Amino acid sequence: MSDSIHPVDEVLPFSRLATLGLQHVLVMYAGAIAVPLIIGKALQLSPEQVALLISADLFVCGLVTLLQSFGATQWFGIRLPVMMGVTFASVAPMLAIAKTTPGLEGAQHIFGAVIGAGIISLLLAPLVSRLLRFFPPVVTGTIITLIGISLMRIGINWIFGNPVGPTAPLVVNPEYSTWLETSKAAGLAIPTGLTLAPSVPNPLYAPLLNIGIAALVLVTILLITKYAQGFFSNIAVLLGIIIGGIVTSLLGLMHFDKVANAPWFALVTPFQFGMPIFDPILILTMTLVMLVVMIESTGMFLALGEMTGKKIDQPALARGLRTDGLGTLLGGIFNTFPYTSFSQNVGLVAVTGIRSRYVCVAGGLILIVLGLLPKMAALIESLPTMVLGGAGLVMFGMVAATGIRILSSVDFKTNRYNALVVAISIGIGMIPLVAPNFKQWLPHSIHPLIESGILLTSFSAVLLNLFFNGTQSDVAAHIEASSHADAL
Repeated sequence: MSDSIHPVDEVLPFSRLATLGLQHVLVMYAGAIAVPLIIGKALQLSPEQVALLISADLFVCGLVTLLQSFGATQWFGIRLPVMMGVTFASVAPMLAIAKTTPGLEGAQHIFGAVIGAGIISLLLAPLVSRLLRFFPPVVTGTIITLIGISLMRIGINWIFGNPVGPTAPLVVNPEYSTWLETSKAAGLAIPTGLTLAPSVPNPLYAPLLNIGIAALVLVTILLITKYAQGFFSNIAVLLGIIIGGIVTSLLGLMHFDKVANAPWFALVTPFQFGMPIFDPILILTMTLVMLVVMIESTGMFLALGEMTGKKIDQPALARGLRTDGLGTLLGGIFNTFPYTSFSQNVGLVAVTGIRSRYVCVAGGLILIVLGLLPKMAALIESLPTMVLGGAGLVMFGMVAATGIRILSSVDFKTNRYNALVVAISIGIGMIPLVAPNFKQWLPHSIHPLIESGILLTSFSAVLLNLFFNGTQSDVAAHIEASSHADAL
């Protein structure tokens, strides 16, 4: 490789690109198909229609990943190792649409709102990108640390399952039941959402076998990282997932029924659910979601800039955010949802140390193929979540570690305000994680703004930094932080 070529722009050999790209796909696959599964079921669509949603999602994931990582024109593409997927921030408003208007009509309303929000986001992207001066290292480091902490919940739930849900009902505490009946008889007010810890273990939550498999994957990744060299060390996460898949297959936990039933080929075409319906209120709601997404994307792009040593200036940030809008527009056209950069793949970049954006280009091509070949997609979808959970502990923890590394360049010794910015912002960002029902008495219209700990941390860190430090030293601070980018 020539010294003039930045590691981000390095084109690796085909075999390495394919393997590393597949590793990125495996990491983001569960998250990529989760939203179409949730929305498809909420809309009461048939299994075949839900399968169409999943295929369309994978296809557009790959297409938008190519636009973002390769860079289509001077207007689109951050040109960093970015994998794109459907944002979970859009789930709440889409579920509300599905509840009031199920079936194909509800899907048409959703796709109309997505298309409208995508167009508006394209226009707003340059404006949002000019907010870069409000994100010095004390802000970006705090946000990225909280991103890693937030992602840990996903990885942990992959291992243990969700403690409450349709597949894991909460075991009622007998003492709580007695107290509840007594309180009702006495006419006392019962606080909403009050529960006590179950006294009986829930057999569907945190089975020891899940923990053992996740631990096996984690230990495998650690051993390969320490003792393997070169290429095998770089694909430690992929090898850990493969070994976990083999073990779960031998134990009968990985099933291949969906693989056998899936067709070999399915073409993804626009407007398969009919022409979209454009409702101004729904478009405005989805646009609000996209503003949230673009603020979160700003943190992701800055994190990747720090990891790869590639300076993210305002024009580059505008290209990246504009691609979020274009991806969302394409999502509505091809029967899927709003798109953003996937933060779990940011963690994978940190773990592997591979900074080439062409690895994600390869991942995008693989996703397009998976979208067109449902049988291949079903094979990867068959991976049990506890396998991904073991790998998630490594990847998501590395995101938090990246934020801590950025904060190490912040002046805490002579500027005591910086510690307050970090401490308060992380505390505020933890609220939705620790107390997810905190918003129950607040207007539903603002729930999309406050249910993301990442967004709350972003708002808090930016405002507190402006209050204490202003913006005068931001440029110098960015240069200082960039000088430590290769330390990871």
